[in-house]
Amino acid sequence: MKKIVLFFFVLFLFIKVNAQNQIKGKVTDINNEPLIGASVFLPELNKGTITNQTGEYLISNIPKGKIKIQFSYVGYNTNIQSIKISKADNSIDVQLTVAIIQTQEVVITGGHVGSQHENAVKIDVLRSKDITLSGTPNFMESLTKVPGVDMIAKGQGVSKPVIRGLSMNDVLVMNNGVRVENYQFSENHPLGIDDNDVERVEIIKGPASLLYGSDAIGGVINFIKEKPAPVGKILGDYRMQLHSNTLGLNNSIGLKGASKNLFGGFRFSHKTHADYLQGGGDYVPNSRFNEKTFNANTGYTGKIGTFKLFYDYFKQDLGMTVPAVKPLITEQERKNEIWFQDLEHQLISSQNRLYLGKFKWDINASYQNALRKLETTLDIPFVEMNLNTITYESKLYLPSNNKSEYIIGLQGMSQNNRNRNNRASQFLPDATINNIGFLGLAHYTFFKKLKIQGGLRFDKYKTETSALGIEGSSSFQAPVNKNFSNFNGSIGATYNINEKIMFRTNFAKGYRVPNLSELTSNGMHGNRYEIGNENLSPENSFETDVSMHYHGEFLSFDLAGFYNQINNYIFISPTADTTSTGVSIYRFSQTYAALYGGEAGIHFHPKSLPWLHIEGTYSSVIGKQENGNYLPFIPAQKFRYEIRAEHEKIGCFKKPSIKLSALTALKQDNPSPYETATDGYTLVNVSVNTDFHIYQQTLNMGLSINNIFDTHYFDHLSTLKSLNYYNQGRNISLSIKYPFGFL
Repeated sequence: MKKIVLFFFVLFLFIKVNAQNQIKGKVTDINNEPLIGASVFLPELNKGTITNQTGEYLISNIPKGKIKIQFSYVGYNTNIQSIKISKADNSIDVQLTVAIIQTQEVVITGGHVGSQHENAVKIDVLRSKDITLSGTPNFMESLTKVPGVDMIAKGQGVSKPVIRGLSMNDVLVMNNGVRVENYQFSENHPLGIDDNDVERVEIIKGPASLLYGSDAIGGVINFIKEKPAPVGKILGDYRMQLHSNTLGLNNSIGLKGASKNLFGGFRFSHKTHADYLQGGGDYVPNSRFNEKTFNANTGYTGKIGTFKLFYDYFKQDLGMTVPAVKPLITEQERKNEIWFQDLEHQLISSQNRLYLGKFKWDINASYQNALRKLETTLDIPFVEMNLNTITYESKLYLPSNNKSEYIIGLQGMSQNNRNRNNRASQFLPDATINNIGFLGLAHYTFFKKLKIQGGLRFDKYKTETSALGIEGSSSFQAPVNKNFSNFNGSIGATYNINEKIMFRTNFAKGYRVPNLSELTSNGMHGNRYEIGNENLSPENSFETDVSMHYHGEFLSFDLAGFYNQINNYIFISPTADTTSTGVSIYRFSQTYAALYGGEAGIHFHPKSLPWLHIEGTYSSVIGKQENGNYLPFIPAQKFRYEIRAEHEKIGCFKKPSIKLSALTALKQDNPSPYETATDGYTLVNVSVNTDFHIYQQTLNMGLSINNIFDTHYFDHLSTLKSLNYYNQGRNISLSIKYPFGFL
């Protein structure tokens, strides 16, 4: 099998093609010394290379048109440039400066490929290495390092992102630019993303409905896949993580290769975790989870453009910590046998960009299938539903210059939900959902310092359901037919006073249509009985953001504030009614709501101590209803701070570092009427990381200890708090990454 795989990659690496346009040049430092192995990457074409022994590079077979090119090297500031390809030979030489504090990166989530500072909407970036060294079994928890991002968690396997106090369907989760549709409407449902196949995470805080339509009212989390191999290379890696708290094991192996025109790769991953130990040492019954994933991709880059195809298979078994399991589980184990979600998600996506003279045309489409089963103590599933979703997108980039960019496009979705095999619980009816949106987006630069970005969007949304149950019975649901339409838009600007100081402001209108669960649910969901409301109206938000960024040689800091008012905010709350078995009945309602707050961050690198980094962040959000009551699932104010020491080389260790960090959450004493206050807490963590050589390969190893003092605490957003289960106690995590290559 190994020989067959190797033969496949070697075969396509040497397919002969006729050279077309090319970019070449040299990458050096400020002393004109060549930087060997620097990365030169064309993000729009998903194609790149590395510099040779003299710092030179060459990328051929590229289309004509305006293209972004990114130069990066470890320990140096990333350089991002635009080049207009209009002839066969093109040349760019760059000098990279030493990065005392890292500067901006290329991002793709803001509607176009560009630097972080070019977007009127602030986009935070978290790299895969930071995710690995977070030392947690919970992928979503690693993202909460970004100020303003939190999570609603039911143990380590089930968590939902929270951005500035908004969560569930108010936050859009994307897998490499494709909206994830996997029954994400509840805090009982997982994120549904494999972190092993992720290079970085891009996070938009605030409404992004202009770019992505419904569900982006609170923000966007886009998980970007790893880059292809440099041209002419076949590379792979093996990764392993061990976790003491959950007796967890994460294994992943991947292989990728690229020729002048073709690229491709695949990755297998497996995770297994036992019930987690809360602070103090007691295990939380049935908080175990297991995952199996397979990811593959292939593509072609030629004179007309780039064509990419991705396939993702994601299988999860997630234990449910509910009152019914307490007497049934008597010891910490990892195998899912009772009361667990059996989830299977498949995603096929095609992402293509054509270069047609002065025009660029993106044509993207995807199909995903989500199968959800709920296993209880019965021999057959208690719930079995299947969700099929087709999404499509077409964006045309009109002729532009270095000062301007204009985009028009459409996005759409067709979705159907089906109950399978007539299971005992049919919580949601069979339904068909269709959406189409039309958008226009413009960027313009004045005086080289002022960048204006804005646009408009119009959407039509239709939801149709079938009747469910026996007419005349209490559980009968009549058919629902709802039509929604909405105009949305945003206008924002960035202003660079000088190379160090930048101001950013943005005003955006966002919207979200009521989802299928909110409109039609009628049955047990977790520990409660939920009843939908077919008279719900779409949410409409109006948010103003202002921020300031300072970036000096040894100091950087960010300061951001926001005010978000939401008309027809949708929430669920208990009523005075109960079912015949005494279970509380919850209903969906709407109200006017306002959320406001901000974030701050600082990074200090003393000139006299070049090995030392000091960082700190603060985040706060307040959410209120029109009647003065507080909104549910609003995180506490949080401070994060860390001291990091790093060195270029110590003995056989390359780039060793040690980090001491802490998180302080203040008391959350502004709960909603159906929550209780939560005490504050402080957690202390430590991690070390280093590279060293084994058989001419660089091995990376990291060791993290989270919650060193085994503090028992409740996070305000933990849904296990009501069952009196604390969050995770001390966890020791060991991570190893071993890269290898054939060429």
